[in-house]
This record gives sequence, structure tokens and C-alpha cells, in this order.
Amino acid sequence: MYSLKCVLGTLTVFIVSSLIHYTDIGWCLISVILVLSPDGKDSVTLGITRLKGNVVGACVGAACLFVSPTNMWILSAGIVLTLSLCYLFKLDNGVRSALAATIIIMLHEGGKHMWDTAIERIIAVLAGCSLGLLITYLFHFRNRSEVRPSAKDQAETSS
Repeated sequence: MYSLKCVLGTLTVFIVSSLIHYTDIGWCLISVILVLSPDGKDSVTLGITRLKGNVVGACVGAACLFVSPTNMWILSAGIVLTLSLCYLFKLDNGVRSALAATIIIMLHEGGKHMWDTAIERIIAVLAGCSLGLLITYLFHFRNRSEVRPSAKDQAETSS
């Protein structure tokens, strides 16, 4: 099922991006994959935690860019701040996603305006996380309905 989730996320990103003529899909794809988790009873909780981690990372990355253009010191400070906030908010399972988001937001290509790149990446990261969480919900609730018998089935088996 995990591979199906990953393929569905990838195809959805490609289809939606082609419809809106958006070509820089790498960060969105990475974010989808980081939020998805193998099947399990805690997959929704884990997806929400990773989404929260991505929000923390994106906010820290943007805040660091307000302080200074990216260099090794500000990036290191962003990493430490991201780790600290994830610890404070008890987002241990979202730390890797948060760190990835911080780095994604803070790095930008030469020739592009720093804030244009940062805002595009914040949107891409949050869109990817949201898509990953949506896919997790769809698979989780589909699997729950297959496993849990309906009230009608329970009544028939008890009589």
C-alpha cells in the first residue's frame, strides 16, 4: 500500500502542476513523500505530526531569511532553531520533515530573487504536505471501513 500511496502522490503532483503550468515540482514531490508513511494504525497521527513539522520548518526558514541571506551560520542557526521548536512542541516524529523544509526554504537559485524563491517553495512544501496528508486520510479511512464490519453486519452475526 505504501508504494501505491507514493505513486498516487507523484501522479497527482504531476497532473496538478501540468494543469496550472507549474514546472518546479521537486519540492512538492519531496514533501509528499516525507509526509506519507507506511500503513499502520498511527499513519494519520504521523502524517499530522510531519505536516506540523513542515510548518515549523517553513516558518523558521522564512524567519531566518528575514534576518540574513543564507550562509553557513544562518543555515546552522535555522537548523538549531528548528530542532529546538520541534522538541518544544513535541514533534519528534516530524523533525526530519521540519529540517528538510527549513533547508528547502532557505536555499535559493542564483539569479532569482530570494523572496520569490522562498515563497514559491513555502507554497510547494505546504501543498505537498497537504496532499500527503490527504492521501494518508483516504487510505486510512478506506482500510478502516474494510476492516470494521457495519452495524448491519454485526446485528446479523449476533442473531
